[in-house]
Amino acid sequence: MDHQGGTGVFRPRAVSGRAAAKGRHENSGAARSEPRGEARSATWPDDSVFGGDDVQPGAQPGRQNEEEGGTVAAASSTPSPDHMRLLVKVARMYHERGVRQPEIAAHLSMSQPRVSRLLKEAVDRGVVRTVVVSPDGVHAELEEALAERYGLRDAVVVEVEGAGLDVIPALAAATATYLDATLKGGDVIGVSSWSATLLESVKVMRAKTPSTAQEVVQMVGGSGSPEVQLHATRLTSRLAELTGARPVFAPSAALVGSKELRDLLSREPAMAEVMHAWSRITLAVLGIGPIEPSPLLRLSGNAITPEDQQQLKRLGAVGDVCARYFDADGVAVDAPFNDRIIGIEPDRLRAVERRIGVAGGTNKIAAVRGAVRGGWINILITDAEVARALLAE
Repeated sequence: MDHQGGTGVFRPRAVSGRAAAKGRHENSGAARSEPRGEARSATWPDDSVFGGDDVQPGAQPGRQNEEEGGTVAAASSTPSPDHMRLLVKVARMYHERGVRQPEIAAHLSMSQPRVSRLLKEAVDRGVVRTVVVSPDGVHAELEEALAERYGLRDAVVVEVEGAGLDVIPALAAATATYLDATLKGGDVIGVSSWSATLLESVKVMRAKTPSTAQEVVQMVGGSGSPEVQLHATRLTSRLAELTGARPVFAPSAALVGSKELRDLLSREPAMAEVMHAWSRITLAVLGIGPIEPSPLLRLSGNAITPEDQQQLKRLGAVGDVCARYFDADGVAVDAPFNDRIIGIEPDRLRAVERRIGVAGGTNKIAAVRGAVRGGWINILITDAEVARALLAE
């Protein structure tokens, strides 16, 4: 008999509707086991043998089951052993042996809707349980914990050792994969211009067909010293090429010499077009930086001075997004150079629906924590060490 661990096919002898109640007990010893390889079409002549088909509390004994042609036994809050036996049989056929529902229905001489209901009941009664086992290097629990703790839309955690430049390849690959999976048609993508990780991401990202974006817009001034200017331009142009979008470049430095110069540049038609495009951004892809400038930013000529760094530290700043610095709680600080920045404003950035922050390495823990606390980002891609540090506080 194919109960919970047997290999035979359960074949009760035929029982008439009239003899159902009596036959339930008598038939318990009449079943026989046959090798699975000799299975033939079984017949379930009377639903009452198995405790009825989805009997509801309050049903009347002896009610005719029109679908299966049997007589439904009196309802019971606890299913009979025979009904549980049927649940196990159907569940094993479907989940363990891979038999499709129509084939199960034909084999057991019942309707496919009933097979579907039995499979659902098997889940509801705990006969079938789903267990997800994360392989090494997949940190689903960390990702879920981060999302819950900081109110994130999503989180991606990668396994990587080291700090600084060591984490870039793994973060770049994860970012490329995430964008490949989540970009949707019609997006306007904003990018922070001076991120080595984002630049590496577009190198490994696959082209999307058909187009998945309308525009790729620089969210902070993309001009800099000639030896590294190409990097900021390549990030925007390559991402636009991959997504079939139109690139929109910010033809200015991120940090200019005076407020007056910033105001003047903002009125230039080319720069005004970029600033107008910031309001259309639906997806922002952002690097998160610490107080100390990255090598790429330092070479670009857009880095803040050592004196500004000291002033930021006195103000409690721990990091930045698009040259907008914030403290440990994510609150924007009143940096002395704020009125000289050509970049998206904090309120406009936070209004973007999806804001992906990409950062890792132990040197960025404080910056990443401030970014998620302050709502600068709502999707985080980071490494396992940073994720554990964010959850340990």
